[in-house]
Amino acid sequence: MNAIQPSRPPLQPIEKRRVISRPKRHLRQRSYQVMGLESTAKIAVNLVITAVAASAFAQLLSYQWLQQEKLREISTDVKLMEGHVNALQTEFSRNFDPQQTKTIMQQQGYRFDPSQRRVVLINQDRREDEQTESSP
Repeated sequence: MNAIQPSRPPLQPIEKRRVISRPKRHLRQRSYQVMGLESTAKIAVNLVITAVAASAFAQLLSYQWLQQEKLREISTDVKLMEGHVNALQTEFSRNFDPQQTKTIMQQQGYRFDPSQRRVVLINQDRREDEQTESSP
């Protein structure tokens, strides 16, 4: 069991690859340029987004003012119509009120209740003019 084992060949040193070193100064300058371009691009994109947002905000404001004006006009029309509707409702209820029937007939038909007397008003100025003309 103590066999002779083959001897290992002697280890040769592994050749290390030579890394070609770049001048660090050049890399730093290039990284600063890339960072500068990246920052400039970010600022440009942010400015474009800001301009678009400001434009959209201005359009929304003008649209909102227009809608407010339309709402004011509509509320004014609604108030006018409410007054008109209320007047029509009161007249409608008056027309169908049994207690008002005689009064409505007299107003619309120029007929009078036989128990009522007609009163004719004469203008005093006119009467005096007629008396002065008739007396010679």
